[in-house]
Amino acid sequence: MRQDSRLSRMLHVLLHMARMEGPATSDTIAVMLGTNPVVVRRTMAGLRKAGYVRSEKGHRGGWTIACDLGAVSLLDIHRAVGGPRLFAIGTEADHPDCAVERAVNTALGGALRDAEALLLKRLGAISLAELAAAFDARIRDVTTGAGMCS
Repeated sequence: MRQDSRLSRMLHVLLHMARMEGPATSDTIAVMLGTNPVVVRRTMAGLRKAGYVRSEKGHRGGWTIACDLGAVSLLDIHRAVGGPRLFAIGTEADHPDCAVERAVNTALGGALRDAEALLLKRLGAISLAELAAAFDARIRDVTTGAGMCS
């Protein structure tokens, strides 16, 4: 089963956009992500609706950051890109009267709810500014020779 990577892909794009001098076109972003500009526009539309980015049409147009990176969490971006399901595993409901199925669903359901709550809490605790700072630190490490692969 293919994983939903919209969150990580949009975080990637937003970090690049935060460090760009001008707007990023849908074509530029599409090349960066290895996808089609139409897919970029469709995904970015959720970020625009939430007020995190804006778009300008025309020769010098494109996408730009429209928010304070410190005020937006990874959870906010997750929700803006459609809040895809966090886990691919789930419970069955084929035989609701089966005691075994009910026991399994209770155990799995509780564990999945706990895991989802923890993940959402952690996503909510990390701002785009913190992610950008971590990116900047990694770039500094690479340019100074620290953190280079041998």
